[in-house]
Amino acid sequence: MHHTSPFGFREISHTADWELEVWAPDLESLLEHAVRGMYHLTHLELAPQPGLTRKLEIQFSEPETLLIDFLTELIYLTESEKIGFDGFNLQIQGDRLIAILSGSKIESLAKEIKAATYHNLEVREYKDGLVANIVFDV
Repeated sequence: MHHTSPFGFREISHTADWELEVWAPDLESLLEHAVRGMYHLTHLELAPQPGLTRKLEIQFSEPETLLIDFLTELIYLTESEKIGFDGFNLQIQGDRLIAILSGSKIESLAKEIKAATYHNLEVREYKDGLVANIVFDV
């Protein structure tokens, strides 16, 4: 893996969908950077008044389903409640993710994402962490 920083994301261009490559030292930070990357793609801007929190609990059997379920929940919150997050307290306990998210109302959004897909999705392990390529329907 030839990335200069231990975690991050970069866009890989497509037409009707967007692909994001995400890498991080562990699954919790991979989830966080997948969300940050997704927000970056949509040019999501949060309102300056913070103070909204949400708690999510997600059961999972493998990292791929967790990644999609987590992103799907956040896409849903973007659409239904117009909220986004910049604070992530994520803990994996056995086969459950417990996520305490803090954020605020969305001030602006350039483009909405319809779904995070399983298209070519695989969470790959490297000696220095995990990498996943996520394709979003837009």
